[in-house]
Amino acid sequence: MSMRNLLFKSASVIFLYGIIINFLFSSSNISDSQDIMLADPTIFYENGKYYLYGSTSGGADRTNNGFMVYESNNLYNWKPRGYALRKGDAFGDKGFWAPHVFKNGEKYGMVYTANENLAIAFSHSPLGPFRNKFKNHYKSNINQLDPFVFFDNGKGYLYHTRRVKEGNQIFVSELSDNLRSMKEETIQKCIATDQPWEDTDNIEPKSNQGPSVIKINETYYMFYSANNFRSPKYAVGYATSTSPLGPWSKSDQNPLIDSKIINQNGPGHGDIFYDDKKHLKYVFHTHFSKNELRPRRTGIISLFSDKELKKINCEPTTFRFLKEIDP
Repeated sequence: MSMRNLLFKSASVIFLYGIIINFLFSSSNISDSQDIMLADPTIFYENGKYYLYGSTSGGADRTNNGFMVYESNNLYNWKPRGYALRKGDAFGDKGFWAPHVFKNGEKYGMVYTANENLAIAFSHSPLGPFRNKFKNHYKSNINQLDPFVFFDNGKGYLYHTRRVKEGNQIFVSELSDNLRSMKEETIQKCIATDQPWEDTDNIEPKSNQGPSVIKINETYYMFYSANNFRSPKYAVGYATSTSPLGPWSKSDQNPLIDSKIINQNGPGHGDIFYDDKKHLKYVFHTHFSKNELRPRRTGIISLFSDKELKKINCEPTTFRFLKEIDP
């Protein structure tokens, strides 16, 4: 055998050995991991760390205890870090849903739903504990859900879902300087159900819900979910505006993410964010399976924007479920 053939054969063996080792290592990781089961998820990023929160959809007991937090440095390996907010430390004793975490100054804030009202709590760490000693909520004479706080030009805005006679619709309000109350005179409707894909199953209530907002150049993008969350056709769309208060124009591309695109039922109710490389990501939940709604599974997908056309697209091949890695 010539030296050339011998070297080629040796290189081939080493390459094959590397593939086998990588496969075994990957399989080991998979066997030691499990899907994260959070509905209405949100991700907060700071200093090389990602923090994941959401509605605990594995059972009523855990849901009623508050919000858990997971930590990751790469969006792949997620470690549970306990409760970021516990029942008793802030407003609410049931129905802890749809948290959103943000930073304002030196403090971290969490807005969330409990008892079908909106509330806020604060912490000195994204891991918590988030507390509100007054245990109060944003005043309203109507049920409110799905809060999202957005800052622009020194002002805070609270996007949220209101249960009005026509169904679930998305509203916005300016916040007070301490973020503890809404400026009632600024409350206005953003969007309501009016595109065909948003009510395909005719399930009441008609829903536009789960808003999250980001600004790209001078355009504001609102991501939201529509159809009833129980429907396999629950999906994600977006709207644009030149002002955080609207008016909003829904994209003619909608839905942006649906069951046909990712081959999973009921994708929706998530959060838009940038990763450490400034790539746009959307974290959301899906139904547990083709036949079961709960517990809902947490997934992520990459988005990209056409700044000139003011369009957002998703990359279906980047969709994956988030995994909790055993220590």
